[in-house]
Amino acid sequence: MKAIIFDLDGTLFQTEKVGVPAFRETFVQLQKQGLYDGEIPSDEKIQSVFGMTHEELWETLLPEASKEVRHTADQLMLAKELELFDQGVGQCYPGVEETLPQLIDQGWSLFIASNGVGPYVRGALSSKGLISLFKGIYTAGDYETETKVDLVRICKETHGITQGYMVGDRQSDVRAGLENGLVVIGCRYTGFPQFGGEEELQGADMILSTFSELPSLVNRL
Repeated sequence: MKAIIFDLDGTLFQTEKVGVPAFRETFVQLQKQGLYDGEIPSDEKIQSVFGMTHEELWETLLPEASKEVRHTADQLMLAKELELFDQGVGQCYPGVEETLPQLIDQGWSLFIASNGVGPYVRGALSSKGLISLFKGIYTAGDYETETKVDLVRICKETHGITQGYMVGDRQSDVRAGLENGLVVIGCRYTGFPQFGGEEELQGADMILSTFSELPSLVNRL
């Protein structure tokens, strides 16, 4: 099978539209519950953790917190994210909703591999009516994987994927693709926030500046 495996945040979905307000509200609630007495992280600090596993992001944002406090933060944040999806706050990048069906028409099977938790990922896709386009959704939260390399390997083995692409915006996506024998397309969309430095996509085979370019790129395989 030939397939395209997509990251979600920063690749299909404009994470900051939901992620920033959800994180900020989470810290407000932690303060109200007496579980956090520091300052609310800046938007820049919040955006720096997008694409990390939940263990990694709370180690960054709540380094002194107990496991119990981090679990509470996780639950508060997910509830806020799902609420924002219901309010229609989430947005895909331009071209995503039109281009994914084109890829299916070209004969590609589409999958998601995300370091997020299952309810968030499925909520994001469902809010935009995209979930039925994907043959499989793989999340670190569901499979309890420590790295995206493992998550993509599980996806490939489960579906018999023999060739294809990994599309993502973080170094973890690049490594996951390369170590699983996939061609890597890095996403750095013109005019949108970037969640990593210039070195973030080092090793990618190609760089995508607008999502609508994707059908012409993958047609080369």
